[in-house]
Amino acid sequence: MRLIVGYLATPSGKDGLVLGTQLARSLGAQLDICMVLPPDRTLPAKVPSEAGYDDILAARAHDWLAEAKASVPEDIQVEVHLSFHESFAQGLLDEVDRLNALAIVVGASGDGLLGRHAIGSVSTELLHSAHVPVALAPRGTRHSAASAIREVTCALGTRVGADIVLNTAVRTSELMQVPLRLVSLVALDPQNDLRDHRDTAESARERARNHAQDTLDVARAALPAEFPIEVIIADGSTVESAVRQLDWQDGDLVMVGSSRLAQPRKLFLGSTAAKMLRVLPVPMVVVPKHEFTQPEALS
Repeated sequence: MRLIVGYLATPSGKDGLVLGTQLARSLGAQLDICMVLPPDRTLPAKVPSEAGYDDILAARAHDWLAEAKASVPEDIQVEVHLSFHESFAQGLLDEVDRLNALAIVVGASGDGLLGRHAIGSVSTELLHSAHVPVALAPRGTRHSAASAIREVTCALGTRVGADIVLNTAVRTSELMQVPLRLVSLVALDPQNDLRDHRDTAESARERARNHAQDTLDVARAALPAEFPIEVIIADGSTVESAVRQLDWQDGDLVMVGSSRLAQPRKLFLGSTAAKMLRVLPVPMVVVPKHEFTQPEALS
């Protein structure tokens, strides 16, 4: 199993690297640190091109990658890769195919609040085009004291693809041997597939409770007896307030599915997940909208 970290020699890049290290240790995976440079730069005619600039930049990139590799603990198998592409995101996707990697890990852009996600251009492109799960590290993850993932939280609704993210979360928590927390979002989704126009507030909540219990039963059936698992019904006036009310700890990981607007075998960040991302203090993994053919977690 191989995980790609899209790396830059920046605080955001270090955030992604720390999350990648936590995931690799928890999954028993190899870490592939990938840096993507533009193939060349066309400078205005009045600006002379410095001889050998590209070679100097490539050499510096190799130094950055070597420094990143040296920062990874010795118990993690790690390799570094430098490639060239006009698009950093597409360069990472090309590396996924070349290395047969199972997921991409990236840090948030550098202008967000500490402990929060701020989606930049690379993350946005990946979240709308990747064919493998994308793990997003909030700003400040580089300061995490967690050596591995502590708990997997799976946020679930009733829309198409909910069974896929549930299956992925179950397999991931079992492989990591960490508790699984299921969070039902049904009560927060006015367009959930269980909604009835005759619903009252209480009947809608009863539907949410039934959905939560059904989800718990499915997960328990797929996990060994006595595996630590719980289910929570997210409650609040908004998605953001509901997420804030949940208990989050260092080392936690959230898994969500793609929007129903996603093309087959592609990601597309839905509106609920986007709202969660604004206030979520822990990493999020967005899972593609397709059935997985490989048995490993995050695959």
